[in-house]
Amino acid sequence: MTPVELSRTVLRAVRCAVDEGELRVAVPERVVVAPPGPGGCGEYATNVALQLARPAGRTPRHVAEVLRDRLLRADGIGDVVITGPGFINISLRGAAAPLALVAEITGPGDIPYGHLPEASGERVLLHAAAEVRAFVHLDVLVRILRSQGCLVRAGCEAAPRPEWIAVLGGGVVDHRPVDHQPGAASDALRIDALRIDVRPVPAPADPLPLGRDAARWALLRPAAHDRPRIGAEHLEQRESNPLFRVRYAHARTRALARNAADLGFHAEPGPVGMDGPRPLLTALADHPRVLAAAARHRAPDRLARHLVTVADAAQPLLPAVLPLGAEKPSAVHRARLALAEAAGTVLADGLSLLGIDAPDHL
Repeated sequence: MTPVELSRTVLRAVRCAVDEGELRVAVPERVVVAPPGPGGCGEYATNVALQLARPAGRTPRHVAEVLRDRLLRADGIGDVVITGPGFINISLRGAAAPLALVAEITGPGDIPYGHLPEASGERVLLHAAAEVRAFVHLDVLVRILRSQGCLVRAGCEAAPRPEWIAVLGGGVVDHRPVDHQPGAASDALRIDALRIDVRPVPAPADPLPLGRDAARWALLRPAAHDRPRIGAEHLEQRESNPLFRVRYAHARTRALARNAADLGFHAEPGPVGMDGPRPLLTALADHPRVLAAAARHRAPDRLARHLVTVADAAQPLLPAVLPLGAEKPSAVHRARLALAEAAGTVLADGLSLLGIDAPDHL
């Protein structure tokens, strides 16, 4: 069972409880599941009981107990434990969870992993200050919000400088103020849309000499309320540079796929035969939640930090993907390659949303 499937399973449990009269509450559009926090257990947890308790007129613990009974009857769920005030912790059966996760990430679906269907979210109007960091934040927020199904219109207070566009990109944004963008689509979007001003702490120096990728990273990785550092450390090809670690991890996954093809084997999800990938699986499973949080809080820094987590968690796996010496490729090697490709897919998606290149060679 994948995180998306589990989210739907929890949502069905809520709907059944409402239909059967055990809960009197509006059924939410979706339920977020994520790796459990401190004190939790199992593969995933959800706080849906805490969200529904007040409108249902019940305690979170009571709502959690109602949902627990239904979840235990669902296929693929091994155990459900309630912790704290009403967090629902879910354990999946057997080894199916990581296999399904890798298959979902690397599968041929039309919608990328962690993204939502187009126009399934809220309507948003973004308006940015005429400053280089705000310009980059605006561009990335448009990408992230659209990945979560939002219908977005964006513009700047004044036309951005031509060199910003030439160096940093920004093609997804209509650079005119949102109130001066004509057309039926714009008029329809302005009705009942959420209006947001994009005003991060300005950059203390000109980031353009860093080039597109490093400049974007320098402006995006700090939280919007923090002052970014604009310096040559973002160009260093060493482990102390988080951007280098993220791009290097992606390039390694692509190199492993090429090398495996030369050896005559391909990726196939399965048991990887080592303990190291647990943090990587947790980070990959967390990707949809991070994208949703980045969109909800208008915080591209959350995505940037998440990519560093994925890249660092992938490092113990990557040297063990290919057979050594005269060793023949086995099912374990195919499974490790599939997990590496899943990590590369998530890294490439995240970098693309940040407007940063994900190179196959580095």
